[in-house]
Amino acid sequence: MLLSPEVLALLILNVIFFLFAIIAFILSVKIFLKWDLNSTSQAQYKLEKQSFLTATIIKYIFIIKVPLFLFFIFTLDKISGLLTGAMCAAGVVNATSYGTYLILLKILNLYLFAYWLALHNEDMKHEHQPYTKMKFGIFIAAFFLLMTEIILEGVMFKAIDIEKVVDCCGAIYSSSANSYISVIFRLKASLLLVLFYGNFLLIVIFYFLKKRYIFALSNAFFIIISLITLISFFGTYIYQLPTHHCPFCFLQKDYYYIGYFIYIFLFIGTFYGLLSGFLRTSEKEISKNYKIALLFNFLYVILLTSYPILFYIKNGVWL
Repeated sequence: MLLSPEVLALLILNVIFFLFAIIAFILSVKIFLKWDLNSTSQAQYKLEKQSFLTATIIKYIFIIKVPLFLFFIFTLDKISGLLTGAMCAAGVVNATSYGTYLILLKILNLYLFAYWLALHNEDMKHEHQPYTKMKFGIFIAAFFLLMTEIILEGVMFKAIDIEKVVDCCGAIYSSSANSYISVIFRLKASLLLVLFYGNFLLIVIFYFLKKRYIFALSNAFFIIISLITLISFFGTYIYQLPTHHCPFCFLQKDYYYIGYFIYIFLFIGTFYGLLSGFLRTSEKEISKNYKIALLFNFLYVILLTSYPILFYIKNGVWL
């Protein structure tokens, strides 16, 4: 097993999460099955006290997990220097058969955990806590995803062989690579840009029309098309190399850590866009979610668009 200080920190935190999550899971199942707000029994009173304890445990697990995702990516980038052939986090992810699945699961959990926090905050605004059963039911499902993530992360780090030569990002993210990633490089840039800006235009239109469900659906599609265009088109302008498509290298110091801003903007924008459609709350709160979603999606689009424009102004040609 590859053990660096960063990896040890992740594994220790995962053990702590594992223990506290089990406690929260047991209590969540009990609350979900027996919760009855209309009851005045001693058992219901005890459940209400346990619900505050359980929610506090879950809340702090999830609050820590959100920034810990960024630390996980930073760790992959840091330990890439220990693997022969790896130039960034992409080499570490590709070093085992578990890396890609772990990244996808972490992204899924990130959205799910953030949704749970939003649902909990909304529930605590109401005296009768209408979302109590729902939020603990969601955690019961999230618990299994969290356990899978923790186990898969341990398995991935254990499976890394520092003696093995791994592919660099240039080999992984290329049109000649024998993987599903290579398919996106065969798509025309013009088609991808039409989909990208067209999707964002739909988000703007549905923002003004206040069609919350279609607005949320547009944001869901925007996650996918944004990542594809980032890897296939915009990334090459960040690197100023037409053959460099890595989604990890621009997280490094050489590119002023711009990747962290790119992914944070995309996550916040699309998350609040999804939240506007999947969280029933006051009109004021929904309007706030609309505005946050549009603002951060707009910042994401402006940030990425600036790279090819500045490149053209400086060099007079496109890549």
